[in-house]
Amino acid sequence: MSEPGFTTDQRERESSGAHPYGRYLEEFEVGDVYKHWPAKTVTESDDHLFCLITMNHHPLHLNNVYAAESQQKRNVVVGPLVYSLALGMSVSDVSGKAIANLATEELSHPNPVFHGDTLFCETEVLEKKESRSKPDRGVVKVHTRVFNQDGVLVAEFKRLVLVPRREPGEAAT
Repeated sequence: MSEPGFTTDQRERESSGAHPYGRYLEEFEVGDVYKHWPAKTVTESDDHLFCLITMNHHPLHLNNVYAAESQQKRNVVVGPLVYSLALGMSVSDVSGKAIANLATEELSHPNPVFHGDTLFCETEVLEKKESRSKPDRGVVKVHTRVFNQDGVLVAEFKRLVLVPRREPGEAAT
């Protein structure tokens, strides 16, 4: 029986014809917008499990009776879950080849997410800079927006991602 030939090297995997995962610095263009797929319907179980794992026991997320008396009149999905889902949904398009996520900026939740809502995400490339000290990488700044099934903006954030270059060049001056 031969070895199955599994690899964790992305270049090797993609040379086999596999779908690219993430992008090299050269593949980002300022102004491009990536519509992430698939969308995700947030269930009550998703929300409760995330709250309990992260030890956020606020009754607005976990208690139907309490939530019914709130201004939303029902449970609200905890914000960090919405952010985490959006970040995860963007990985295959944005940070799948990342060396590191450097920062998250301007995270906001302008509207609530409820159990049963389906989240759709898109990411716009805002900036792209080659590293001044390391010619094999650069930083990309992106803006991710999260919408519910009705097209209502429910979250957005910007982040800086350190990504490798496909072809390392000279250090930027």
